[in-house]
Amino acid sequence: MKSFYQTDSGKVRSHNEDSVTIVENAGGEYLVVVADGMGGHKAGEVASSLAVNELSKRFSELSSIGTKEEAVVWLKEIIDEVNVKILKYAEEHVDAAGLGTTCVCSIFTKDFLLFGNIGDSSGFVIKNGKLYKVTKDHTLVNILLENGELTESAAKVHPQKNVLMKALGAAEKIEMDIFDVERDVEGILLCSDGLTNMMSTDQMEKVLNDGDLELEEQVNKMIMKANMRGGSDNITIACVKFGGE
Repeated sequence: MKSFYQTDSGKVRSHNEDSVTIVENAGGEYLVVVADGMGGHKAGEVASSLAVNELSKRFSELSSIGTKEEAVVWLKEIIDEVNVKILKYAEEHVDAAGLGTTCVCSIFTKDFLLFGNIGDSSGFVIKNGKLYKVTKDHTLVNILLENGELTESAAKVHPQKNVLMKALGAAEKIEMDIFDVERDVEGILLCSDGLTNMMSTDQMEKVLNDGDLELEEQVNKMIMKANMRGGSDNITIACVKFGGE
């Protein structure tokens, strides 16, 4: 298995509000997390780092996440706790108005592969050299798209395409979408919308299939290409490829 993650502030934003990690517990199980923060004076990075740090700390303390069902319960409980902490932080800091964060994560063991998502950061699997998006964006535009009120092409240029309908810290009760995915994939890729807004899935696939590049170089090349296309947001990628040393 090979893994690598990287984050970049992009070409427009003055600071980076994304957070990312890949962590292994004592049982050889893995958690991958990407969070894209928002709101207040540098409060976005507080929210995203709180989510990533809490999830990774709690996961690394486990000897095992247990069964798939136990992993789902664990994930939902931690997300609820993180949401409460973000809300509490916003209450206690006057400059943290609108504090919140997206969160996309993946837990994989030898037996199962789960994805969790809140917001518009994305989770993909890699299979037969192709990227398949697992998660669904919690955006106004995506709701309109799913309801047939917008076309794909109109959605890409919609002025409100980044309006979130769900985020950690945005409501007292929050429900994370959980996706149970077949384990027979070649890898996973999680990213913030700073990548997907700048690169198409086909363009990302082309870089990931470049056999002349190591995984670290592939991730950094995608960030470079996103920046070349404008880098209008922070760009964060976490990628894991199975079956290699």
